[in-house]
Amino acid sequence: MKILFTDLDDTLLNNQSQVSPETKAFLDEFLAAGNRLVLSSGRPLMSVMEVKELAGLHQPGIFLSASNGCRVYDCDKQRTIRKFGLPLPYISYLQEQAKELSLHIQTYRDSDVDDAIISPADDEEVRYYRRKIHLPLVVSENLRDALTEEPCKMLAISLHNHEKLETFRKKIADWAEGRIRTIYSSNIYLELYDWNAGKGSSLLFLCDYLGIPVSDSFAAGDAENDISMLDAAGCGIAMKNATDKVKAHADVVTDLDNDQNGLADMMRKLLKQ
Repeated sequence: MKILFTDLDDTLLNNQSQVSPETKAFLDEFLAAGNRLVLSSGRPLMSVMEVKELAGLHQPGIFLSASNGCRVYDCDKQRTIRKFGLPLPYISYLQEQAKELSLHIQTYRDSDVDDAIISPADDEEVRYYRRKIHLPLVVSENLRDALTEEPCKMLAISLHNHEKLETFRKKIADWAEGRIRTIYSSNIYLELYDWNAGKGSSLLFLCDYLGIPVSDSFAAGDAENDISMLDAAGCGIAMKNATDKVKAHADVVTDLDNDQNGLADMMRKLLKQ
């Protein structure tokens, strides 16, 4: 039995944010052979679930690793089997630090049936984000006021000034050490989540949970938040369109990009070896 952990945007999904027919055919074959599939994303659970449903992936053996591995969901059992949250005082502190830089930061309401984006305003950043992440929006000037339990993550967004994100990252670096990870999922998104979570941590957890040797795991991605997963896997796959930093952590790089079924093409080659 093999297990494939795959990022969504710019990895499994094409440039129209869809699973192409060719990639779907590979996933169907892979699952039919008794293997396991993990959709691993920085997206919240309900957004990953939407991708799964729209792709027509209804077979047994599928798991969702959402919010950068902070939440692992067993689709067969229809329940979360692992979850990390950010303490509520962290939410207040990080919002304060972002506000000093006039930087947009948001968080989430996380449950198995009721995810939502919580933003301090219905601004340009959250409207851009919701073009792909089709979750309800809750506007709360003080993010913590809209939370009843610890959220899986926060997300800082800067659409026009990446340096603002980097300034924020450096500003909180000493405080963040040992508490939270600050990792880019793209040039405009800075992910903030529990220090002990991450896509790599979720890979190791699921391999143990399912009794699958880590050596039989594959992981594919394109961005910084995928690196821990590529490092942890038996075989780390960087997309042709991945950053150079990600490629440096991969065992193989796809010959084709995400818009050319690059992952399916490489997995077929690897499984023949």
